[in-house]
Amino acid sequence: MQGGYGSFHEIAARKYFFNEKIGLVDCHTFEELFEAISKKEADCAVMAIENSVAGSLLSNYALVKNSGMNISGEVYLKIVQNLIALPGQCMKDIKVIYSHPMAILQCRKFLDPLREKGVEIVETIDTALSAKYIRDKKVRGAAALASEVAAGMYQLEVIAESVESNSRNYTRFLVVEPADAAEKNINSDKASICFSLPHKVGSLSQVLSVLAYYGINLTKIQSLPIVGKEWEYFFYLDLLFEDYSMYKKALSAISPLIDQLQVLGEYISGKMPADMPE
Repeated sequence: MQGGYGSFHEIAARKYFFNEKIGLVDCHTFEELFEAISKKEADCAVMAIENSVAGSLLSNYALVKNSGMNISGEVYLKIVQNLIALPGQCMKDIKVIYSHPMAILQCRKFLDPLREKGVEIVETIDTALSAKYIRDKKVRGAAALASEVAAGMYQLEVIAESVESNSRNYTRFLVVEPADAAEKNINSDKASICFSLPHKVGSLSQVLSVLAYYGINLTKIQSLPIVGKEWEYFFYLDLLFEDYSMYKKALSAISPLIDQLQVLGEYISGKMPADMPE
């Protein structure tokens, strides 16, 4: 998992593997996470890919594609950000707030007035590690944006709860494992693919029309530049389907229209939280 113990990645991992006994390997960066799998220090990885408020983690799309790993699952998690600090601290004591950049983006409405009052907002590598830093160094006048789990784990107090800008704050996490370890699941109803397109008018719309013809529901599309090829892009798509054979026919049908097709994974779609819009 990316981040420290008490991070949202740990919460997501435990949610996905809820009926299994698991050991966790904490990695400070997503690059370290993939390295841990390559070195066989971890069997699989849980990594955030997009947030409903802050948007996509663009670099993680390229990490998955270039790693040769396989997406084997996904999990959705409602994210509740809390401002936590050493016991006895209150809002007027806080001069600096630490957290991951995505958490900071998720809490802009709460943080902007504090910035105007001179509170320093500092980006860190993880929400839970920010909490751990405050606990380990006994930093007074400092707070972290993190989970309630992290607050309890590091003996900190919540001084402002649920400070995310939008209560409908969800993150989608991918479960990634080595391609040779991935088992084909006959119940797969979702796939993640990527491809590039020739420079032709309507090339993307042609692909989307074919997918629609075969009854494939496009739930996500993301473009990223191809390094070294100015103004050319890889397109990352998440496809939802009811009939696996129709999905395979759709891939065959779009193959003549695209370049460098790569199937990043076929898996069972994650169950969305009850209050999350589909």
